[in-house]
Amino acid sequence: MHGTVSISRNPWVVLARLVVIATWLPVAAALAVPMHNDSNGFEGIPWGAAFSESDTFMKVEDGGRVQTYEIKGMSPTLGPTSVDSMRFSTIDGGFARVTVRYSGKEAHDRILDFLQQRFGPLDRTPGQVAGGVVKVFDWQGADSEIILRYDVRTSQGIIFFESQVFRGRFNESSSPSAF
Repeated sequence: MHGTVSISRNPWVVLARLVVIATWLPVAAALAVPMHNDSNGFEGIPWGAAFSESDTFMKVEDGGRVQTYEIKGMSPTLGPTSVDSMRFSTIDGGFARVTVRYSGKEAHDRILDFLQQRFGPLDRTPGQVAGGVVKVFDWQGADSEIILRYDVRTSQGIIFFESQVFRGRFNESSSPSAF
């Protein structure tokens, strides 16, 4: 018959297909490791804190519910590493996320070492680290989550330090800063 698709009812074929599908589905939560030393914020600024322009921060984006700031007058660093940018975002007036962008394999290696020393080692068991050209690493705490994404082809990385409580609000938002 033209235009019909035959679906096997053989349980072994169905099981084999399910195994193949399950093997290829990304399961990010399974790759996350528990965060040690969850600080419920970023560098001493607690999640939910009121945030505004000041001597330290300047507003760089006004997205309605989402406001984004950068540190004034200094090149941003994460641990011992200089980074391309570091943006602090609020949603509905509460501090909720820091987005860090960086470039280069050396910077990536230093940042990954720093994050593991501070928040706990990654599970390097074969099958627990995402393969391919985009590497994703995730630390989950009770109050915070850190998601690092690194593109091997372009040597570009992005890290999200975010509040577990405010995360859902970003998903509701239409900000270009939303993950």
